[in-house]
Formats: sequence, C-alpha cells, structure tokens
Amino acid sequence: MRVGFVGLGAMGAVIVPRLLAAGYSVTGWNRTRSKAEPLVAAGMRWADGPRAVASGSEAVFSILTDAAAVRAVALGENGVAAGLPPGGVFLDMSTIAPDASREIAAGVAAAGRTMLDAPISGSPVTVEQGKASIMVGGDREAFERVKPVLLAIGQRATHVGASGYAAQLKLAINLVLMIEVIAFGEGVALAEKGGVAREVAVAAMLNSVVASPVLGYRGPFILEGGMPAVPLADVNLQQKDMTLVLELARRIGCAVPLAAAANQMMNACRGMGLDRHDFVVAHEAYRRLGGMSS
Repeated sequence: MRVGFVGLGAMGAVIVPRLLAAGYSVTGWNRTRSKAEPLVAAGMRWADGPRAVASGSEAVFSILTDAAAVRAVALGENGVAAGLPPGGVFLDMSTIAPDASREIAAGVAAAGRTMLDAPISGSPVTVEQGKASIMVGGDREAFERVKPVLLAIGQRATHVGASGYAAQLKLAINLVLMIEVIAFGEGVALAEKGGVAREVAVAAMLNSVVASPVLGYRGPFILEGGMPAVPLADVNLQQKDMTLVLELARRIGCAVPLAAAANQMMNACRGMGLDRHDFVVAHEAYRRLGGMSS
C-alpha cells in the first residue's frame, strides 16, 4: 500500500520513519519544507501539496493543529479529497472536535472518498518506542483495509464506532492525561513546601502506586535542568485540547469539574509566562503560588 502523510511536525516526524521502516512507500508534504528534509533524506518522497500526496497514495494521513487546518487540507482545491484515487482512504490523526471531524468526513464523502478519524494516543516518545495506540471512527471496512498500516505506527489499532467517536474518545483520554500530569505537579509542590527535596518527591511518586507511563517520561522534566528545550506539548497546545473538552462537555451536558480546574492551571502558567514549556511546568506554577522561589 502506498501511503501519504500531510503535516510533518513533531508527531509526523516520528510516525513517518516507522512507516518507512515497515517497508511502506511514503510520500509527504508539509507547509514548511525544511522540517521535512530529514524525512526526505531517510527515503520519503516529497510532493508539492496535499492533492499531489493523495494522487499517488492509497491511504493518506494528516496530523495538524486544528480543525481549520484539517478542513483546508482535506477539502481545499488542492486538498486530499481532490487527489485521492477511488477506494483511497483519508485518515486524520489530529485532535479536533468530534462535530468538526464529522463535518469534514461528510465533505470527503461528498467527493466520493472515505475519511476515518484516527487520533493517536501517545507522544513522540511513545511513538518512537512503538507503544502508541490508535483509535478509529468511521467505516469499518475501510478500517480493516488500512489496519496493517496503523499497526506499523503503534502497537494497537481499535475501531471504536461511527465517524467522530474516535475524536471524542481522544478528548476524553487527553482530559485524564492532563489532570494526571497537573495533579503530579500539585503533589510534588506540596511535598516541597513541607520540606521534602524535589528529587526525593519525584522518585518516590514514580515508584509508587500513582506511577504511570506518562509520568514515567514526563515527571523527570521538573527536576533541575530537566525541562526539554522542545516541549512534547507546550501549555498553549495542551490548553487547546482542554478547551475542546470543555466545549464538548458544555454541548452534551456532561460535568467535567476537574477539566475546568486543569484549564485554570494552564491559565496560571500562561499568566506567569511559562506557556512555551511542556505543560508539566504546572508544577512551577504551583511552586510560585505557594510562595516558593523559582
């Protein structure tokens, strides 16, 4: 199967090498070509736009910042739907609102093609380790056809139901992830304020019943000098997901009080000028609120 990939940011940059390593022929495009040069050097073919990527592919993936970008890439004059051959499948891995995903899928269907929402649960770290999982919403037969490609990206690919269901489930997972990481920072700050050394508190938590995969790789970021220069997901990006959660909950009438609290901590981080750091920096916001020096 010939595979296309549109959007070669932090996630695309680690997904494409896995597809190449699995033997797939991959054609890609990114708005900023310089970001794609390492992938071209690794064997990815370059195309001049989403339509050109799709015209030579049987399955095209996208992973983009928001629904507006997905809509433009999928349905624009130079978009995927205009270039995808009959029987081709467009899989959007972006974290966007379920209704927006369904609307775009309907537009792709109107063009005679199939779209699946296929968000990936994992960070660049978990993708590189082969531990990411993919949820898929939409046509079951199309899912079965592309499942081998999905399993080249992550260890698990699960069909969860109709169009938009995977996008909704991804928001629910990100809600839990965000609360967990922020609660970790709150707990460490509490221990520090009481006199426990930060490195001792972090080690104890990561060896306790609260340990988890995400805390395992993100928790050490809060140690002295541990914050990565390039965040896995900065405060602004993570808050984008949380605002999607809050809007979905408002629309369907679901109480999400912990999501609201987590969102307020992201506001605090932004107010303190910490927004360009990985969102685990909420720990530093708690320290400052508790009167501890930076």
